[in-house]
Amino acid sequence: MLDVVQSPAHLGSMPHQPVPPAKRSFARSLRREMTEAEDRLWSELRDRRLDGIKFRRQVPIGKYIADFVCAEARLIVEIDGSQHADSDHDRIRTAQLEAEGFRVLRFWNDDVLKEMNAVCDTIIAYVRDKSLLPWR
Repeated sequence: MLDVVQSPAHLGSMPHQPVPPAKRSFARSLRREMTEAEDRLWSELRDRRLDGIKFRRQVPIGKYIADFVCAEARLIVEIDGSQHADSDHDRIRTAQLEAEGFRVLRFWNDDVLKEMNAVCDTIIAYVRDKSLLPWR
């Protein structure tokens, strides 16, 4: 039996998506084992702390798990380490998530750890202005 993510209560405007139990379990493990950069950004995003914006973390979307999602703005925020530099896998993943109607905003771990205010300001700008398109 598949678990179903309920869109009205949990994801705002996102459609219902069946999530296999193994993927749900993996997403939960990612929530418990966040990187330092993910943990620091989550402390800014959780409980609508960032300008009243609702975010969820480690959210299954299709065959992927997004680091952070603002369903209302259809915005995914990904925090990348150096292993993601020039990654074909990430380009394919981003293209598929964009095909689902999301914008994917990526930051390097170092940006989050050293320039948190700039990262937060950028996220706010992308949530508030849906015409903005990510640069990488």
